[in-house]
Amino acid sequence: MKRHSLSAAAMLSGAMLGAATLSTPVMAQEQFITIGTGGQTGVYYVVGQSMCRMVNRSEEQNIKCNAPSTGGSVANINGIKSNELDMGVVQSDVAYRAYNGEGNFEQPFKELRSVFSMHGEPLTVLARADAGIDELDDLQGKRVNIGNPGSGQRATMEVLMDAKGWTTDVYSLASELTAAEQAAALADNNIDAMVYVVGHPNGSIQEATTTVDAKLVPLEGEAVDQLVEKYPYYSTVTIPGGLYKGNPDDVNTFGVMATVVTDENTDADVVYATVKSVFENFDRFKRLHPAFANLKPEEMISNGLTAPLHEGAARYYKEQGWIE
Repeated sequence: MKRHSLSAAAMLSGAMLGAATLSTPVMAQEQFITIGTGGQTGVYYVVGQSMCRMVNRSEEQNIKCNAPSTGGSVANINGIKSNELDMGVVQSDVAYRAYNGEGNFEQPFKELRSVFSMHGEPLTVLARADAGIDELDDLQGKRVNIGNPGSGQRATMEVLMDAKGWTTDVYSLASELTAAEQAAALADNNIDAMVYVVGHPNGSIQEATTTVDAKLVPLEGEAVDQLVEKYPYYSTVTIPGGLYKGNPDDVNTFGVMATVVTDENTDADVVYATVKSVFENFDRFKRLHPAFANLKPEEMISNGLTAPLHEGAARYYKEQGWIE
């Protein structure tokens, strides 16, 4: 069985402010790119901000990059489709469904292209300690935030619910709060459990566990095993113990990969320059969040990529001898 183990690096903090770019003869005309991310407390936001930081500090191209907070994976795919976004951070399963026209996507998005993958992201369930939730089936009859429409956690939770044969009727309340709202809702006793597809350690979960007694819930059993077996973009994941207050033990669950995607019409030179900015400042990039600590270029250009590589990304990887 596939298994992805997450790093237990300590949380880092700090503003992710991009430096101004300098004009050079390489690109005569200033260009702008926008990367869709996720909630400001999540790792997707840091991914986009970190990419822009690398692009904006480069003196080799005249590109300005910004990475606003968005509704998450599905919203980012739709933003790329509508040309509101140039790139987006997207769960590998959502990218797969978009490319193939499944789930939330009625029509295949065959123009979707991969840039690289990032960290592993488990479906994470955090429950109030007083809610009596020790395993997946205990969510029935409880107040559960299943995620806002358009978010990756909502999409993954719906897949798991389908595997269990559940609808939202199994909960006493199925709220649709955003990732940024759910930690406070848990602490205020407005929900019993929250779900998040995210890299660890994570600021929102750290916030929740330091304001209320809360525990990570293992997601195991036949339904999870079947999903991992059936879909190539899922793997079992262990969230290391000790990352969060009151959670000293490892917790088993399953998850996806965070991936950066675009579409085939995005300027190849811009994609090339973006990829080059990240990988030629790779040590600096990896220090920007603990979830990046174990990233390896050879894995980032293959693992979890469910759409073909963009020609600009492929050009750089070929120059480095990473692909043929």
